Amino acid sequence: MEKSAVEGDGLLIPLIDFSNFLHGDEAQKLETAKAILTGFQTAGFIYLSNIPITPSTRAHVFDVSTRFFKLPSESKNSLAWTTPEANRGYSAPGREKATQLTDPKEVEAQRRSVPDIKESFEIGRDNDPAHPNNWPSESGAEAEGLGLAGFRETMMDFFDQCKALHVEVMRAIAVGMSLPQSFFDSFVDNGDNTLRLLHYPAVRKDVFQINPGQARVGEHSDYGSITLLFQDEKGGLQVKSPNGRFVDAPPIENTCVVNAGDLLARWSNDTIKSTVHRVVEPPRKEEDGGDTYPPRYSIAYFCNPNFKSFIEAIPGTYATEADKKYAGINSGDYLVQRLTATY
Repeated sequence: MEKSAVEGDGLLIPLIDFSNFLHGDEAQKLETAKAILTGFQTAGFIYLSNIPITPSTRAHVFDVSTRFFKLPSESKNSLAWTTPEANRGYSAPGREKATQLTDPKEVEAQRRSVPDIKESFEIGRDNDPAHPNNWPSESGAEAEGLGLAGFRETMMDFFDQCKALHVEVMRAIAVGMSLPQSFFDSFVDNGDNTLRLLHYPAVRKDVFQINPGQARVGEHSDYGSITLLFQDEKGGLQVKSPNGRFVDAPPIENTCVVNAGDLLARWSNDTIKSTVHRVVEPPRKEEDGGDTYPPRYSIAYFCNPNFKSFIEAIPGTYATEADKKYAGINSGDYLVQRLTATY
């Protein structure tokens, strides 16, 4: 029986032992798949424990990510994010504005008034000749001083492990929906995904009082199929409840937070929820008397259907053609549309 990771204000996010799907008997596998599907249908979020990605791997990737963000601004800016089609490279604080808005003028106005307090580095699959990754140098005094040797190998190994986990979670969703386990395999085998390293710089606590509505990341839903989120211990993630209020989704050691994205909601004819979430100031601790919140790091792996895939309502999620809520759409085109508005 799964446990509750988050419960409050009508929101229940389950904590699910994923090893029961990967290694359990048929009954355990089905029970786990049903729990995963139910979590996505009711909350849009789940926490997974006992995933194949080891705690030591996760710790190493966080360490290397932290070292990257210590590079001087000019070095990071030389790796700058360029286009929605590529979606690779470095984004300085204020470059991206996470929001539910789609009008570029409205997004720009929000970016000016309440910019996200974060910087990020995006990595895509490394075998796309049209869109190569913007890798930092691993040699020279600067890189060697920060210990960036092996950066590319570390990140691509983690990318591949997350890609494999994406496939397995989609298989669990298929089983939960009484579809063949391999239903989604041909839709996700290319690995058209994005590994995002995130750094939320230290920030004065009064920033959030001086500028109401300020967040480290504004409220938004994700775009693709699912997102795998690895948090540090600082906290600040909040998920919108069915009642319209935000509920803390605190870090739980050695778990992965998984949320459904907009394309999966469309794919499921809205039987699965893509829930709005945000990152705000972390919970205040009684023993913390300082005036500054420390830096926060997280790693998100944004999973997508293959960019060439055509996404339309999954069989079983509608009775007649008239019940389909969305027209079919090409995955790559949809993601470029959303990224264009965000940046």
